[in-house]
Amino acid sequence: MKLKTREIAVFGMLGAVMYVSKMIMELAPNVHLLGVFTIAFTIVYRQKALYPIYTYVILNGMFCGFAAWWVPYLYLWTILWGVVMLLPKKIPKRIQPVVYMSICAAHGFLYGILYAPAQALLYRMSFQGMIAWIIAGLPFDCIHGISNFFCGILILPIAAALRLAEENAGRG
Repeated sequence: MKLKTREIAVFGMLGAVMYVSKMIMELAPNVHLLGVFTIAFTIVYRQKALYPIYTYVILNGMFCGFAAWWVPYLYLWTILWGVVMLLPKKIPKRIQPVVYMSICAAHGFLYGILYAPAQALLYRMSFQGMIAWIIAGLPFDCIHGISNFFCGILILPIAAALRLAEENAGRG
């Protein structure tokens, strides 16, 4: 996956957009566009989508601290990326919005469950303690999943804008 200079610049900017969008939306807990961006980038850039995703992860650590809460970020977005990579490239247009919005929502609903193993290991929780941690977070995961579903309406327009930008960059 050798990168061109233009790709390095684009992926750096896309990772920064992810970070800035998260900071702007901090006022609404568990409402953000990170899943939307992860899915849109994966639709357009496939394997190379990991570059902007991990640019975001590193920026988040640099500006918010490389602490225990950050460790699960090393795999949380990769799981979403991997699920999208497993989808067929040619999903019928009429079902694309529902498929992508549903995957985005599922990631939000499952966020606490996906996050929990790292927290359990880092804080030496028992299995019961990890389950209690997951249960305590369920209301937040519900907000996360519902907001991800509705924010997911932006996935295809963002992917279309990225494709258009890529086509125009190829002509320049």
